[in-house]
Amino acid sequence: MDDPLNAFVAHDSVQLPGSSDGPLAGLSFAVKDIYDLAGHVTGCGNPDWLASHPAAPDTAPAVTALLAAGADLAGKTQTNELAYSLTGENVHYGTPVNVNAAGRVPGGSSSGSAAAVAGGLVDVALGSDTGGSVRIPASFCGLYGIRPSHGRIPLQGIMPLAPSFDTVGWFARSGELLARLGEILLPDHAAAPLPAKLLVAGDAFTYAGDAVTAALRGPLAQLEALLGAGRPVDAVDGRFDDWAAHFRTLQAHEVWQSHGAWVQAQSPRFGPGVAERFAAAARITAAEAAASSEARTALRQRLYALLQDGAVLCLPTAPGIAPRCAAPEVEMDAVRQRILGLTCLAGLTGLPQVSLPLGRLDGCPLGLSLIGAAGSDEVLLAAARHFGTTIDGVAAANGD
Repeated sequence: MDDPLNAFVAHDSVQLPGSSDGPLAGLSFAVKDIYDLAGHVTGCGNPDWLASHPAAPDTAPAVTALLAAGADLAGKTQTNELAYSLTGENVHYGTPVNVNAAGRVPGGSSSGSAAAVAGGLVDVALGSDTGGSVRIPASFCGLYGIRPSHGRIPLQGIMPLAPSFDTVGWFARSGELLARLGEILLPDHAAAPLPAKLLVAGDAFTYAGDAVTAALRGPLAQLEALLGAGRPVDAVDGRFDDWAAHFRTLQAHEVWQSHGAWVQAQSPRFGPGVAERFAAAARITAAEAAASSEARTALRQRLYALLQDGAVLCLPTAPGIAPRCAAPEVEMDAVRQRILGLTCLAGLTGLPQVSLPLGRLDGCPLGLSLIGAAGSDEVLLAAARHFGTTIDGVAAANGD
């Protein structure tokens, strides 16, 4: 297919028709190149991985579910190397174009999937979210995106990164379509009401800063008009950067367990940032991982207690808009660390999070997120469907 956005992989061209009479018939989708397609090598964003792995024997169940529902597969999309980044830049294959923020990164690691949906090349796309790899591209590209409850959707046929954090995720340009995919992908999907009450993570807005808080003040007021006044709460006990450090420790420990043997055997060519992260992952000790695991338990208990009785927690998806392409690696790494301060909440606790494309800052998209209780994925999707219809309709009526 024509790909002016560098959203799709160059090493493979695969299109598969969906069922002719399914509920998603007539829609097109793309899939991040960490999902297996039978008879095709899963490239995972790195040429040495591509060269050292055989074709997949089976197709990932998440892909077969969409095909069975009638959606047509348009192709495989670019990803950061082994999905271990948040910017969307790939030294080997280039950076997919963010059509809604000119000259800025699309976010990653589900970069190609987000770029393809934002650019209208497909209707929806599958990504994955470990540390923010759906939520951040959704925020940077102005899309609806969801990270489901950890373990809710099976991960068979998908390259693991850090298994206790990895989730399937997906993008759409409307809340309605985001929710429709949930009806197909979520096992035992059941209709759900809107959130019963809104909690506003004041400490998360403070962490994101004054400019982000001001940009999201209007969207937050719109959510409060729909759900009732939000109750201010502190999402975490302590500093967000400390929680991000616990996430990085645990993620890196699992990344090395997943891929350390291959890295040592192949000495792959990694780009800036990725190479350093793998090197750091090799040095994480079991004692360090155990200490961070204890901290994770404390945060999980805190958020589980907050998110009772149908409550959702509102916070900025990201601490800013997409950074400019080709920024120095030291700047990108600083952005990544700041991002993890917010995204680690759902990651460490296994909770579902939906990013709504409701904000703008300096002419660029900025997402507002809702985190729900474990298993409340349908509640968040109901919110995305309702808010998308209502708020997008209000914006259209106002000429925005």
